[in-house]
Amino acid sequence: MSIEYEEQLAGSLVDSFPKDFGYGVENMDMMQENLENSTSADNKPRILLMGLRRSGKSSIQKVVFHKMSPNETLFLESTNKIYKDDISASSFVNFHIWDFPGQVDFFDPTFDYEMIFRGTGALIFVIDAQDDYVEALGRLHLTVSRAFRVNPEINFEVFIHKVDGLSDDHKIETQRDIHQRANDDLADASLEKLHLSFYLTSIYDHSIFEAFSKVVQKLIPQLPTLENLLNIFISNSGIEKAFLFDVVSKIYIATDSSPVDMQSYELCCDMIDVVIDVSCIYGLKDDSNSNAYDKESLAIIKLNNTTVLYLKEVTKFLALVCILREESFERKGLIDYNFHCFRKAIHEVFEVSSSTQRTGAAVQSSPPSSSGNGLARLKSAALNGTPRSLV
Repeated sequence: MSIEYEEQLAGSLVDSFPKDFGYGVENMDMMQENLENSTSADNKPRILLMGLRRSGKSSIQKVVFHKMSPNETLFLESTNKIYKDDISASSFVNFHIWDFPGQVDFFDPTFDYEMIFRGTGALIFVIDAQDDYVEALGRLHLTVSRAFRVNPEINFEVFIHKVDGLSDDHKIETQRDIHQRANDDLADASLEKLHLSFYLTSIYDHSIFEAFSKVVQKLIPQLPTLENLLNIFISNSGIEKAFLFDVVSKIYIATDSSPVDMQSYELCCDMIDVVIDVSCIYGLKDDSNSNAYDKESLAIIKLNNTTVLYLKEVTKFLALVCILREESFERKGLIDYNFHCFRKAIHEVFEVSSSTQRTGAAVQSSPPSSSGNGLARLKSAALNGTPRSLV
């Protein structure tokens, strides 16, 4: 395998995200006051991590957004506070993640749970697949039913977690059983309109990143436009598959319309890890203020099966990772020209600015008209080296 670097990605991207913790649960009055102050302080959408104790909520957050090794999560203490994590300063996605302790009853009559669910974009309920999940299903039903009555716009996601210790047949049976029981409980409560999405996850493989990618994509209103841009780009560049990645978290913001192959996704994730790890050592310049991850950054990895992985910077948080054949990569000039059109279109769809200028959407967007302009710009991409307008 050969690796070519024209510019290294910044090692600073692997630093921990800024955190704003401190929502203690010593008593309900203090928690209620902190929640009121927090909710009124900003309008960023929230992703709530809920579930019973030791179900793996904090481990998921640390592995996905803090680059913690899965083995290190074995030493994490049980969460006894509400941890509020603002990841927008170092990530493309712009929201808060609230990690709730499993042992606290948030539906106590003295506790205003409506304040929690207002402004929430997604509620992730984590179920330990290796444990008896009868109690977890009861808590799941209570949580989603009350949240739905407060905010019907919430996306309800169920992570059937810790499946790494189960056989393939056991995984399928567990998912089927949990899916059936959870939906039966909703039907008995006349909540057929409440939709639950189920994912098999583990922090020891890429399944947790793919599941979080699906969750985040539902919070991005520009997703159809991004998919359309990617479809136009790959169809005119001889590319088999393309992902638009948030570099730090390895969440893919969008991909083209072809089915996602888990092996291809894992290859792209591993490429990002390799590039960032090498950049930590060789990428930074002597200037302490320099940042090796800029608009010139790219990486090429040629595998021994005639497959080429191609990474290019889109914004300071986003990277486009493509999978293509060596014969297609011979037209690198054509690919680079089409990427230039694609990058301009992305910048028109999203207003790339510092985190202090973001205004509380899942991702900061430019005026609606720019989406159409970006699409029109990309439709002038080159085919076989000749600029043309696509029909």
